[in-house]
Amino acid sequence: MIKSLRFLHPPIIDMTAYGHPGVTFAYEDVLKHLAPRLTNERWSKIQKVVSNRTCDVTPVLENIYDRGNTSAVFRSSEAMGFQNVHVIEPGEKFKESQRVTAGAEKWLDIVRYKQTVTAVASLREKGYQILATHLDDNARPLSEMNLETPTAIVFGNEKDGISQDMIELCDATVILPMRGFVQSYNISVAAAIAFETLRGARDRAGVRDKLTLEQRRILEAHFCLRTLDNAVEILSRLI
Repeated sequence: MIKSLRFLHPPIIDMTAYGHPGVTFAYEDVLKHLAPRLTNERWSKIQKVVSNRTCDVTPVLENIYDRGNTSAVFRSSEAMGFQNVHVIEPGEKFKESQRVTAGAEKWLDIVRYKQTVTAVASLREKGYQILATHLDDNARPLSEMNLETPTAIVFGNEKDGISQDMIELCDATVILPMRGFVQSYNISVAAAIAFETLRGARDRAGVRDKLTLEQRRILEAHFCLRTLDNAVEILSRLI
């Protein structure tokens, strides 16, 4: 599966997610007119962050109850350079809007689903293997899996873990190292350990999972839009 299929953003930016339905801009125009309006420090930071972004590892959160746990995983995902996070919310918590508004979420692309089966189908179409954290007889340590291929790592809810649908649909169930009496970590801790395991394995194997040049430029354009509150007004005047 080619890498571009695992990247969310096309060259023509649909501004619906930014609160302006029906408005579109080419990413080149966004960069041309918005990047010069940023401070040198902010623009350098955007370029540095984007240069380390990847879509080849993506976290998946299935029916997480506690918003604090979700936010903690988002924060770890952003810090590790994972651009996309997939969230399965089968209940009333599901929101149609994918607008990112605060904290680490502002810099991530959050993909939301109402059903596990839909999420799994979408991830498979994009070329990911799906590894779900779950303690069962078939589970293997995450560190023993082939982590050089694009990977979606799934975390279930605080009470029951992953759903039966996810158990049946994932490529494998995996466990994290535990040396005490307890058999599970807090979700945010489990995510941090899994992320470091994934990143470390891929780095040691020399896997090149950075975005293409065009993908980096597109993401830079989105980060400009997420930085400037009056971006649409500026672009509408100049284009």
